[in-house]
Amino acid sequence: MLILPEIYENLPLKPYCTDDLGGLVIRPRKTAVKMRYIQHNPPCMTHLICLDIDHKHGAMRWAEEYLPPPRWTSQNPENGHAHIVYELKTPVCTSEHGSRKALDYLAKIQAGLVRETRADVGYTNFITKNPMHDHWRTEVWTKEAYELNYLAEFVDLRPLTNKEKEYGLGRNCTLFDTVRYWAYSAIREHRGKTWEQWYSSVLKHAQNANMMFLEPLPYSEIKATAKSIAKFCWKRDAYHYNEFVYRQALKGSKGGKASKRKPVATSSRTKQPWIALGLSQSTYYRHKKAGKI
Repeated sequence: MLILPEIYENLPLKPYCTDDLGGLVIRPRKTAVKMRYIQHNPPCMTHLICLDIDHKHGAMRWAEEYLPPPRWTSQNPENGHAHIVYELKTPVCTSEHGSRKALDYLAKIQAGLVRETRADVGYTNFITKNPMHDHWRTEVWTKEAYELNYLAEFVDLRPLTNKEKEYGLGRNCTLFDTVRYWAYSAIREHRGKTWEQWYSSVLKHAQNANMMFLEPLPYSEIKATAKSIAKFCWKRDAYHYNEFVYRQALKGSKGGKASKRKPVATSSRTKQPWIALGLSQSTYYRHKKAGKI
């Protein structure tokens, strides 16, 4: 087994892996690297762009198309089919916490590389030929990682077609948008419910949305994306909802009978938000720490 330390350290801690593509299993990294195929990117993070070339000279397709040298290629010695892998200097997050603009940009670059190399459009960029396994003919071409702007110079950037949205990173863009736009309004129906109920609803919606793809995303990707979106909406809605409650409380206090006690100044209420919410100070901070406020 060929050990490439700089590649090994960037693999997921518990990647999916297999020897025959008949069924994936999750194993610790030190065990997974002994198998022929391995997950090269962690959930919701893209460090590596992998292209699947079904051609007898697949490992050299990048040179034929005048593309920059890949990080490595892993070739099947029996038929010449290969995976061409590019490493990104700045990894791209594919969840709610990442930049939507960066994800779109990355998806267009990946689609452009697929077109240039005539790679398999149905390849999901999830499992790659393990470059550390001696079954493959692996060649390390460079130790350089590339910025997206540099890779973009070698491809034709254009909007993703409907077919491209169903494969590779196009699926991440589509799932991301489909679930988050639904969640922004759906969160209102879960006010008063628990976080677990809300997250379960988002995960279910994400799983249903995932079924629109010809090659669905793996469960780990769906789960990570759903959890990220659920957390964002839960905290965001709690803030706006409690702001609404606070404003209503202020209106009520102004419209009611004048209190015999000296009224509390607005600035004081702002500094003591638990008063407007009808909570004790300790309960307010406990809820805030738990993300309920």
